[in-house]
Amino acid sequence: MDSEIKEEIPLHEEYILCGGVETQVLKCGPWTDLFNDESAHKPKLLIFVITGNPGFSAFYAPFVKALYSSINRRFPVWVISHAGHVLAPKDKKILAASDDPNAQEIEDIYGLRGQVEHKLAFLRTHVPKETKLVLIGHSVGCYISLQILKHAPELPIIRSILLFPTIERMSESPNGRIATPLLCWLRYALYASSYLLLKPCPETVKSWFVRMILQRMNLRGEFLVQNVLEPFCIGKHI
Repeated sequence: MDSEIKEEIPLHEEYILCGGVETQVLKCGPWTDLFNDESAHKPKLLIFVITGNPGFSAFYAPFVKALYSSINRRFPVWVISHAGHVLAPKDKKILAASDDPNAQEIEDIYGLRGQVEHKLAFLRTHVPKETKLVLIGHSVGCYISLQILKHAPELPIIRSILLFPTIERMSESPNGRIATPLLCWLRYALYASSYLLLKPCPETVKSWFVRMILQRMNLRGEFLVQNVLEPFCIGKHI
């Protein structure tokens, strides 16, 4: 896909309250509100991308742009971050309807089951019931997609595409039996060190560090994600 074509495609960024947690959503295409769109070109289908871990929507910006362009811009392509993986910048407004039942907290929302409920809460609140869905899951997002199919048969999902699925029951594999307890212990050390090293670090330094990483990954920093280096977010990634 030509990079110049991708640059012409705008991405709309929103921060919403979903399951009681602020959540970043990137929307590719002119449709940002599927409920109040009364135009003749209102889409009948939504392509919904569920990220891997860590769940940064911004990392998927080139992918959703290329996908949106490849379908001739007929349908919106949205990608949602995982709960707790991205914090809203201080100047960003967090959208939440006062009558939104999914603004209520989800039990253990940062766990795997809670992340599934988090995506279900979004789909049930922000997508009209008559809108058909194509789910695209990446890595652990594949597992979440399968759980959505299992626990929400009422959703009009017509396709589920799994990209590089994570290994099921990884902890039961020979290497997993060794790595799992080791990583469980190391996460506490990493979490503590992030507080000691990153918490006092100036925002300008964090911003520079993130930009360098994005450049090495050939990603353009459309949406500044230095807040993913906050100890709170790092704890949720782990």
